[in-house]
Amino acid sequence: MSENNEQQITIVDEEGNEELYNVLFTFKSPDFNKSYILLYPAGKADDEEVDIQAYQLADGDDPADPQGGDLLPIESDEEWDMVESMLNTFLNGGGTDASDQDWGVPDPE
Repeated sequence: MSENNEQQITIVDEEGNEELYNVLFTFKSPDFNKSYILLYPAGKADDEEVDIQAYQLADGDDPADPQGGDLLPIESDEEWDMVESMLNTFLNGGGTDASDQDWGVPDPE
């Protein structure tokens, strides 16, 4: 975690180069029964355009508190459409913080 409470991860490319990324948000899709993470390069200014990357989290990795492991590519067009929709909701102020998500757990009543 960085000093400003942004969650960060390091991605290692095929050539062994490491790059630090900030976690934009994570979410679980009940339609696909998978969890996803959206990232952008660390160290970018607030008004600078960034390249947002999206991945599927490995099975068993909690989207509310991802602990690392493999990031998997998103393979289907249907999943990409859903991820883009979630990103647009986030960018338009709809909130996709993990605490806002419906995790499929019934409310204790």
